[in-house]
Formats: sequence, C-alpha cells, structure tokens
Amino acid sequence: MQQKFEAAIYNEEVLAALQEGEHHKNLSDSWAETHYFEIYASSLEDAWDRMRRKYSTDRGFIIKSVEEVD
Repeated sequence: MQQKFEAAIYNEEVLAALQEGEHHKNLSDSWAETHYFEIYASSLEDAWDRMRRKYSTDRGFIIKSVEEVD
C-alpha cells in the first residue's frame, strides 16, 4: 500500500549563485527557495530513497525533509 509523503527540497548551488549575483547555468532562480513535492511510496525510507535518486546531492539538491501527510 502506498502512503503519501511531502518532500521539501532546495538547491544550494542556485542559492550560492544568487548570493554572488549570478545565475545557475541549468536551474531557475526559484530553486534557491524550498520546493514542496508530493510523493507516494511504500514507506518513509522508500520516499527518501526516491527523492535522493531524483534530486541528487551531486547536483546541489538539499532534501530538508520528507514527512508523511494525510
């Protein structure tokens, strides 16, 4: 059974670029702020794994939280 989760994610590379008066070469400036995504997964661990695969720290993404929602 799939549960519903919400992930809060931003990109530290975009944030750093904006702080230096620059822009990230591939991502919009909005990624400096937290984005919220709904995800369906079998467990909290599965939800974290899915988010880590899609929003890799190698590309500057920071997953602030993943929480179960109703």
